[in-house]
Amino acid sequence: MPLSQSLPDQLTGVAQKFTDLRSQLVKYKLDAYFVPSADEHLNEYLPEAKQRRQWISGFTGSAGDFLISRDRAWVFVDSRYYEQADMQVDSTLQKVCKVGLEDHQTVEEVLEELGQKANQQLQTLRLGLDPFTITVAQYRRFAERLSANGVEIVPVIENLVDVVRSQNPWAKSDPLLPFGDQPVISLPESLTGEALAKKLERVREAMNRKKATILPVTKLDQIAWLYNLRGRDVECNPVFISYAIITKTEAYLFTNTSRIDESVRQALAGQVQILEYDQYISTLRSLIVTSNDQETEQKVLVAIAQTTYGTYLQLKDVKAKIVEAEQPVENFKAHKNSVEIAQMQQANLKASWAKTLTLKWIEEQIEADNSISERDVANKIEGLYKQQEGFYDLSFPTIAGTGANGSIVHYSNPNPECKLIKGELLLLDSGSQFYGGTTDDTRAISIGLPTNEQCDRYTEVLKSHINCAMQKFPKGTTGSQIDGIARSSLWQSGLDYGHGTGHGVGVFLNVHEGPNGISKRVNQTLDVGTVNSIEPGYYQPKWGGIRLENLYFVKEVKKIEVSPDANATPWYEFESLTYIPFDKKLIDRSKLNPDQILWLQSYYASIIEKLSPMLSDDENVWLQQACQF
Repeated sequence: MPLSQSLPDQLTGVAQKFTDLRSQLVKYKLDAYFVPSADEHLNEYLPEAKQRRQWISGFTGSAGDFLISRDRAWVFVDSRYYEQADMQVDSTLQKVCKVGLEDHQTVEEVLEELGQKANQQLQTLRLGLDPFTITVAQYRRFAERLSANGVEIVPVIENLVDVVRSQNPWAKSDPLLPFGDQPVISLPESLTGEALAKKLERVREAMNRKKATILPVTKLDQIAWLYNLRGRDVECNPVFISYAIITKTEAYLFTNTSRIDESVRQALAGQVQILEYDQYISTLRSLIVTSNDQETEQKVLVAIAQTTYGTYLQLKDVKAKIVEAEQPVENFKAHKNSVEIAQMQQANLKASWAKTLTLKWIEEQIEADNSISERDVANKIEGLYKQQEGFYDLSFPTIAGTGANGSIVHYSNPNPECKLIKGELLLLDSGSQFYGGTTDDTRAISIGLPTNEQCDRYTEVLKSHINCAMQKFPKGTTGSQIDGIARSSLWQSGLDYGHGTGHGVGVFLNVHEGPNGISKRVNQTLDVGTVNSIEPGYYQPKWGGIRLENLYFVKEVKKIEVSPDANATPWYEFESLTYIPFDKKLIDRSKLNPDQILWLQSYYASIIEKLSPMLSDDENVWLQQACQF
């Protein structure tokens, strides 16, 4: 069954939804309305009740924006979702804009064009949006670019998709689901490596350096990390719906208080005040108004890329003095302490065991001519994750794409009807959440004997991965610089991939986190203690896809010949958290240079060393054979 036919019933009736939404445009005197992928907490993965762009458009990818005018509609996607959007979006009702292709527009370009047409008629284009679903930085980019083209941005506090969803004829069968009602747990210092009191102290020190006295926090993973809490409000992300505010002397948590049990209250006692979720705005405003009345110097730290424009508007409304600076919690969270690294090592070793045994099982099924599907593969690895102690959840929906489905970068709907066929490739990208650690790894494997073309493409991707993984670099090196190194060998062969080379990863938190990463657009330095994926790939529609992904943490090089001076700049390197064999049938050894071969041999030795104690005799025999190179 193709992906386009596997959507839930709630995604039907798009034409009627557009009609109802356009009636809201008329009501609010708007010419267009923008629906981003994110919600009020800037989540990538959303609670079902907040999947507005998905609900209104039918496109289910984890990233992508929607725009509707009085007579047209658009869905904007990046290269990860080009194929998926074509499958899911009704092109008679909305246009798919594949951002990055020369003949496709960005949302800003579409709005500029609409504004210019309105100007020709001596009118202003009124663009509505929910200010709590975009960052301050995104609003400013819109405003700076669009105002010159006759576009007026109109913040509408009432989300119009929510209005349509609550009022439509099928509301009873498709209600706005409850959210923010799952249990919250507290984590001990043995898992986090740092007590709540110390984290608050560090945050306040950072605020003090910026002469700020109030810090609003809207992102869920920042709140979960800061307060050493986790939850289940968002699928695959162990976070909970909440806001936070930190002052020089107080800390607040705004959430559904009915689900906060005594153990969590005790963990926060004397340090954090627990208030209801809907008290966030009134409390934030009150803190400013009170300080203004007392004529005390209060300044609010706002990270424009981490704070919603809705929060910013509330601050401006009460004439708050704003200091724009980096979000200290985001920075602290990215730099893992020794306990967090140890927890990540344990979690990823468990995941490596599960993925390795899944690869063994697939090979055995194919050799026995047993018919297995994408869904069978996903079920197998998910079952193995659950066998490991401390398993909590998946870290994202499993991607198991066989044949042509492998070129759909985020193909997150393994199909029981799609069977693994000899001569094709299978791309298996999966991750897990364990108490203490988050995992994410990808392997592409051949089903039966591979073709020469498959071996060639696979080997090129493997070379790209190895070149990145073995690269040493001086302190201050950015993710964009490493990205170019990873792509270099692929470029020499006329190949490339549309996504970033790697992303930051949380510790028992979101599988995608910033500010670090390895991408053309990441100018953040790769510092000691940051965790990054390395995942180059190759994708060809109707042919398939290859992606080879490990997680790595950055550590300091103890000795390096090019820097003998003790006072020289520190040098860093990557150490793997992932230990899973590559598919030796797909590797053309003749195309690897001696350094790449040495790296691969060392990596295989580490796999055997780390996994062998976890395996049976039969499993060890298979692993030894898989690692023969």
